Amino acid sequence: MYLFIPDDYKPNMTVRETEKAIKFVKDAFQRNFIKNFGFERVSAPIMVRSHTGVNDDLNGHERAVRFDVKEQGAEAEIVHSLAKWKRMALKKYRFQCGEGLYTDMNAIRRDDSCDNVHSIYVDQWDWEMVICREQRTEDFLKRVVTRLVGTICDTLEETKRAYPVIKRSLKREVTFITTEELLNRYPNLTSHQRETAAAKEYGTVFLMKIGAPLSNGKPHDGRAPDYDDWSLNGDILFYDDVIGESLEISSMGIRVDGETLVKQLEMAGATDRLVHTYHKQVLSGELPLTIGGGIGQSRLCMLILEKAHIGEVQASLWPEDMAEECEKHNIHLL
Repeated sequence: MYLFIPDDYKPNMTVRETEKAIKFVKDAFQRNFIKNFGFERVSAPIMVRSHTGVNDDLNGHERAVRFDVKEQGAEAEIVHSLAKWKRMALKKYRFQCGEGLYTDMNAIRRDDSCDNVHSIYVDQWDWEMVICREQRTEDFLKRVVTRLVGTICDTLEETKRAYPVIKRSLKREVTFITTEELLNRYPNLTSHQRETAAAKEYGTVFLMKIGAPLSNGKPHDGRAPDYDDWSLNGDILFYDDVIGESLEISSMGIRVDGETLVKQLEMAGATDRLVHTYHKQVLSGELPLTIGGGIGQSRLCMLILEKAHIGEVQASLWPEDMAEECEKHNIHLL
């Protein structure tokens, strides 16, 4: 267990005030997101059939929560994310180039370690947009990132007008930097320490090209090989001065086409996945080319509302000693 306690931490709202503010932030973000992107909201599953390749396997070793469906004689599992499902939904619902969808995603990641920003319960807005072949470029990715950061900043400003106790400021200008550049700049730091150093220096960072091994032989961070194109993806990071670390709000990217899918599965030693329907449809070109990602709902609330722990803005399960320590230091877990 890792728990950071800020010095003399005092919440700027009561628990009940916080609950109202959480709803305000979530409502405001969705309004701004629709205004800036024009995506359609769709319903999404909390479970998918096991052994179909639709669920995100994250780093490849995390265990999904599985259960049998009595009436259907089938096994299902709680989603880790909707990365693959969204792309299949765009095809099924006949979305065209430039059109996109978003949805509420609720997941259980039973093997995640709990700390100030990690929980076994994950809630985010998942989004996906159909793109044309000529848009599979770094320049297009950067334009989408800039618009998304603007949406987050708009939401902060709207929340500050409603809740003047909030003093948080976020930088709209995005610094784009690759994982290799970050390694060269901070070779003696861990991956997360490098992220924090960059976020502290620049305020708002889009860290690009996550998944492939770097010059030190190690990937910056794990990324499944079958949805993001590792050369056209990244994480949106803000510096959070309450916890003194970078806070990842979004993981996103342009998705694999048939060529990059095979290449990345070979690098990951996971070509056995090519038997699944999703992977066959990517290879055959049946699925549209897309860009997409997720925006952490609780993390966004934590950032905007200046909270020290994600448990202050979401109801989850925490180690007993963590809960007790938090209560001693005015960190009131929901």
